[in-house]
Amino acid sequence: MTDSRTPPPQVWPTLHATDARALIRFLVDAFGFEETVVHGEGDVVHHCELSWPPGGGIMLGSVRDDPDSPWRLPPGTFGAYVVADDIDGLHKRAAAAGAEIVREPFTTDYGSRDFTARDPEGNLWQFGTYRGEARRPATGTP
Repeated sequence: MTDSRTPPPQVWPTLHATDARALIRFLVDAFGFEETVVHGEGDVVHHCELSWPPGGGIMLGSVRDDPDSPWRLPPGTFGAYVVADDIDGLHKRAAAAGAEIVREPFTTDYGSRDFTARDPEGNLWQFGTYRGEARRPATGTP
């Protein structure tokens, strides 16, 4: 039986961090992600889910020293585009929280209002109002 509170299948961008607990605090304080769950012990985070208020979210954890892991993601190599409504307000919040602003708010040639920031681990975040194009009708194949 499926829990009715469990979200439908979706894409979860995932990243690793040298100091995952500090990155979690930063992403919540600077960008407005919401902490959904954090599993770990002490400074080590095994699994964390941060929800993005308009929908979706990310997963993250502490970098692992496991050369056999197929899931080796070096800290600071992640980048994401995140849809938001109040770009100028979010930019001010991120800057006040110490985010490195890589590109100040600007308007794209397709009408999106965007800005780009870097978190303390070195990951790039572009926030914008562009929600993507309308989906094409399903063809019956994945």
